Amino acid sequence: MSQIRKPREHNLFLKGFRAYIQFVNSSLYFHKEHVVGLENVPVNGTPIVMVSNHQNCLNDPLCVCLKLTDRRMNFLARANVFKNPLFNKALRAMGLLPAYRMGYEGLRSVTRNQETFDDAGKALTDGETVMLYPEGGHQDKRWLGTFKLGYLRIAFAAAEKMEWKEDIMILPSCNHYSNYFHARTEMLMKFGKPISLKPYYERYQQAPRETMMEINKIVHTEIKEMMLHVDDLDHYDQIDFLRECTYGKEFARKRGFNFNYLPSRLLSDQTLVAELADATKNHPEEMESIYEDTAELIEGYRKLNVRDWLFNRRPRLMRPALRGLGLLLLLPFFLISAIPTGLLFLMPKIFLKKLIKDQMFISSFNVAVSVFVTIPICLVIPVILIWIFIGFWWALGYFVAFPIMFILVWNYMKMFRKFVGTCNYVRYRNRSEVNRLRVLRNNIFNRLNSMLNK
Repeated sequence: MSQIRKPREHNLFLKGFRAYIQFVNSSLYFHKEHVVGLENVPVNGTPIVMVSNHQNCLNDPLCVCLKLTDRRMNFLARANVFKNPLFNKALRAMGLLPAYRMGYEGLRSVTRNQETFDDAGKALTDGETVMLYPEGGHQDKRWLGTFKLGYLRIAFAAAEKMEWKEDIMILPSCNHYSNYFHARTEMLMKFGKPISLKPYYERYQQAPRETMMEINKIVHTEIKEMMLHVDDLDHYDQIDFLRECTYGKEFARKRGFNFNYLPSRLLSDQTLVAELADATKNHPEEMESIYEDTAELIEGYRKLNVRDWLFNRRPRLMRPALRGLGLLLLLPFFLISAIPTGLLFLMPKIFLKKLIKDQMFISSFNVAVSVFVTIPICLVIPVILIWIFIGFWWALGYFVAFPIMFILVWNYMKMFRKFVGTCNYVRYRNRSEVNRLRVLRNNIFNRLNSMLNK
């Protein structure tokens, strides 16, 4: 029986910093977080290699780290962020280890990965958890790439150091987001059944690569089944649109899923994607025609700057009028709330276009800027100053009111975007195009219903 070890604990500063990030990430950035399969996570002190899909850069490991607070987590991160000596020390203290990649740091730097693998193996022998993303980089769509075998090399090397006496568990997991790029959305973490490596020890010593490839296939398949995997990349945009729009919502309702509950919606999306794949396989010409029309519908929406939910009802002038009145009445509250929180919205927009070329870094950039720049300026420093010069209770009031003001500003801007879309929808000069898109939309939905019910 494996011995449960007592891993290192974070010091007081790191515990406080984790609580601060938890506040920014879970109270401000995400509207709701879901965890499925937490009972599958082995007890703290068990050597665990946690393996996951990777689709949202910093947010993927950050959310896991903030949820599994009972253990010390170790992550492999891109090596270029460790160049600064101060950052190198701080990141390593938080459990991050540098991963050198040939495409970024060059072939000569890749040899330095052995030191990282040794550090990760040491963490395992100490009973800690090591989290890795075997795809070797994040994906820009909801699909799972090929897994590299590095995570299994680390695991078996650690087992060898423990003289094959201790079990090491591979824990498949996945992350899923209702939206990759926007704040106040939802995220989901799923943990699968842990896979014990002990039954493979003897076979590994005889045929290491073949054994690792066998395990890797099992892990890859389990993660693929947990997440939303769209392998039809030629029609990815159309499939993504269909599952997000009214059709996806109605599909979920008819199949008995709850579209408004992210774990249930993920199951509905998986079912829809699977049925679309079967339809494409069995009726390729009909589905190609549907996808071509869907692409035309998406482009039509983009040009008019409208959303699909507007087409659930006939155009009425009263809708934008009521939205406009609501915006006008809420304007004073918006302006008051925007004064202390506005920097949280402006700062990322100022730098995003210049600094971020990969769209999948947007949410990570927003969280990082909030943690290190805007929250200290907008919240931490004002609270300290108010406490010193006015009093504790005023400082506490500002601290409590700040998240409410942030959410109010966010929802006001969301309401304004809906107002603009509704105006475009009912505008007289757009009426003929709206009617054309309505006919096209209904035709697509009816043909899809006929195809998927065959």
